[in-house]
Amino acid sequence: MASTTHRALRLLSLLGSRRQWPLRELATRLEVSERTVRRDIDTLRELGYPITTIHGPDGGYRLGTGHTLPPLLFDHDQALAVAVALQTAPSTVFGLEDDTARALTTLQQVMPDELRASMESLRLTRLQNYWEFPAPPIDPSALTAVGAAIRHRHVLVTETLRLDGTRPTPADDDFEPARRIEPHHLVVWAGRWYLVAYDLADHQWRVHRVDRIHPRPTTYRFAIREPPDNDLAHFVMSSHDRGDTPTAWECTGTARLNLPAHVVARWAPGGSVVEHLDPDHCRLTLGAWSWAGIAGILATFDTDLTDLHPPELVQACQRLAHRWAMSTNPPHSTPQDPD
Repeated sequence: MASTTHRALRLLSLLGSRRQWPLRELATRLEVSERTVRRDIDTLRELGYPITTIHGPDGGYRLGTGHTLPPLLFDHDQALAVAVALQTAPSTVFGLEDDTARALTTLQQVMPDELRASMESLRLTRLQNYWEFPAPPIDPSALTAVGAAIRHRHVLVTETLRLDGTRPTPADDDFEPARRIEPHHLVVWAGRWYLVAYDLADHQWRVHRVDRIHPRPTTYRFAIREPPDNDLAHFVMSSHDRGDTPTAWECTGTARLNLPAHVVARWAPGGSVVEHLDPDHCRLTLGAWSWAGIAGILATFDTDLTDLHPPELVQACQRLAHRWAMSTNPPHSTPQDPD
């Protein structure tokens, strides 16, 4: 099946590359018999691709008039998968929202009627949930530079960006020198792009937010290293110092937790920041739509909390503690006299 599908893709590509193909030449290009080419053409016709037979000495095959097909071969389920993926893709890169809509339209235009009907039947409207903790989209040029450096194994020079995307100058208090890193893996988690890289300055594996760095490619190649953890997802989620910044919420609070930073970092919601204090304690900064929401999230860690800020968060925790105490010790009701 795999070889047949690959051959069908090549056949569609050849038919789309020029107006007409003799059968013998198609067989030569595909390195199969003429009988196999005929069978593959019949298969494509059954899928709805308009391949016309031209009779006569100069005959052969060509695509139907007015159709321009890319070298794609989708079945019904694949067509639906493409439609769903393009309509539900998160907007994590600047400017791609319109591009995904145009890509869906382009694919629908070149699909056979049956598959196009399946894709058009699935029109979706995405509604954002409060728990998605959206991150700002990143610059596609930065993502392209990082991806190319990973693919070619080229060292990157990175500079840390401010929250507004600007680069500090050496005269600024928040200036950090550029770092040379070996980029190894891109990871997407909670709508955020992370780069797993080896830092050449301190010889440590680190996790960087792609939207918080300005990458400058070099031509220096590096050798592949063994990843820091057999499970890259676990490494990223348990790395507390990965360049995260608090998401803008109506309420933002902090608390000291009696848990290691790597434990809290794994389970803290996206858009929160974990600060290492010592091997057994960390500070969590997070936001929510209410102070009670922050208090409720903190309660999910099931550990002692100290040094809570601001006062509104302390008051919300006290109110929740009172409510929970009341729910476990309800007041005794006074029995009513019978009528």
